[in-house]
Amino acid sequence: MMQNLVLKNITKHISLDENETAYFLSILKEKKYPKRSIILKEGEICKTINFVQSGTLRAFYRDPTGKESTIMFAISDWWITDMACFVNQQPAMLNIEAIEDSLILHLQKEDLDDLYLKIPKFERFFRIIMQNAYIREQLRIIQNLSLTAEQRYYIFLEKYPQIAKQIKQKQIASYLGITPEFLSMIRAQKNK
Repeated sequence: MMQNLVLKNITKHISLDENETAYFLSILKEKKYPKRSIILKEGEICKTINFVQSGTLRAFYRDPTGKESTIMFAISDWWITDMACFVNQQPAMLNIEAIEDSLILHLQKEDLDDLYLKIPKFERFFRIIMQNAYIREQLRIIQNLSLTAEQRYYIFLEKYPQIAKQIKQKQIASYLGITPEFLSMIRAQKNK
């Protein structure tokens, strides 16, 4: 089971032979996290990139006053990390928590670096993953600058219907950069 989902994810962009598959699977570390578990805490060195086998994760930034801003979500079949801190091996700026019971496959930074050397096609795979993430974030920034909160909410629902069903209204509001109360008003107008 563990192997099927992550291998399907990989083979969207590259093909692996039997030995490459075996090596890749051997360096993954599987771990279960109960709901509300912290997978990465701000200030810790970010040592892993994480594949969500099952469950839902949320990455968020906490400002000095304690206000949380959700940066991203990750559901089954998605990768997540604090990328800047992972690549540079610096203390994390983000927290990553399990929104529900989750099964995660961790890939350590040193193992990823070795993977690039031993199976260079993984550079292609992770380049594509990073490009897609960059494009998503760029579009999100443009939407935040050019669209109303209501428009952003409807785009979120259309683009991520499965996430919207699994997370709290407060977390959606945090992702959209609005208050839960304002989101309630938007939702009430939709239901009129």
